[in-house]
Amino acid sequence: MPKLRVHNITISLDGFAAGTNQRLEYPLGEGFGEDMHAWMFAALRDRAEGRTGIDVDHVARSEENIGATIMGRNMFGPQRGPWPDETWRGWWGDNPPYHNDVFVHTHHLRPALVMEGGTTFHFTDEPVEKVAERAFEAAAGQDVRIGGGAATVQQYLRAGLIDELHLAIFPTLLGRGERLFDNLGDGVDGYRVAELVSSAAVTHARLVRR
Repeated sequence: MPKLRVHNITISLDGFAAGTNQRLEYPLGEGFGEDMHAWMFAALRDRAEGRTGIDVDHVARSEENIGATIMGRNMFGPQRGPWPDETWRGWWGDNPPYHNDVFVHTHHLRPALVMEGGTTFHFTDEPVEKVAERAFEAAAGQDVRIGGGAATVQQYLRAGLIDELHLAIFPTLLGRGERLFDNLGDGVDGYRVAELVSSAAVTHARLVRR
């Protein structure tokens, strides 16, 4: 049965998945430096050059059997509120790395955005249950990946929809920002740690439903 999966969510030791005041200059928020995701960029380079390793393995898994993607508006771009226009087309250029249908949660709708390489962004204000249903339909039997950010992952955890959650725990304390596991109630009940392994850069934890 197809699964709803989350991969490569980097958090600090004190549980922060984003910094404060996310904007164009600080897409991950203030205090959440690029070093937090350096492990992933290095793994992508290693994979492209044919090298292997713990981080490479986890990046590769995130792309296996994915037929559609879900993300929050904060991940799609830095704007807040109504769109000033429709010139913003994402962080990734004309050929985004998704190559499937991507459903973007937003209170401010705009027409679907068709990109090169098979990526189409759909902007929706529907409940998470309905968006998941649409994403599974688009995935045509494959799994669906939630790309982030933290608030979007929280919504799907609260709704009890996530089957697998992969965290990359970076060894630092941030002290402020957006915590991944805040305001969840019983949203984390029923999960177990199926894998816990460390590279030189991060510790990977994979949570799955019991």
